[in-house]
Amino acid sequence: MSDTAGVPRRDAPGSPGRRRGKPGRRAFTLIEILATLVLVAIILPVAMSGISLALTVADESRRQTEAASLAQAKMAEIVACAQWNNASLAGDFGPEQPLYRWSAQVTDWQQAANVRQLDVQVWWNLRGRDRSVTLTTLVYTGSSG
Repeated sequence: MSDTAGVPRRDAPGSPGRRRGKPGRRAFTLIEILATLVLVAIILPVAMSGISLALTVADESRRQTEAASLAQAKMAEIVACAQWNNASLAGDFGPEQPLYRWSAQVTDWQQAANVRQLDVQVWWNLRGRDRSVTLTTLVYTGSSG
């Protein structure tokens, strides 16, 4: 089982170069498994943090969009019913939207006597901090006051 130079052949039984087990299959070494576990231990918390941040931003964006929609609806109601003169300009949106509250303010617009500025602001609380969206429009009063 040796060649002519006295060196054992690699494929001889018991030689260091011979593979045991099924031909063509290799198993992972312990160091490869440990390296993989270390990589997973480093990457997984970072990935989870990124996912958590993305969900937080998505929730905040959804609430801001919803608040803007509520402000637009309230502004349309105030303008359509001419409530800027005599109605209460603050409140909430009832049981349908319990997280949001609103207020409106009417001021004279400096550029024209028959125009007033209407600001509608919607507030909500997100993670202990008050957030708000403000929409502004001009209202033609048809008279000088």
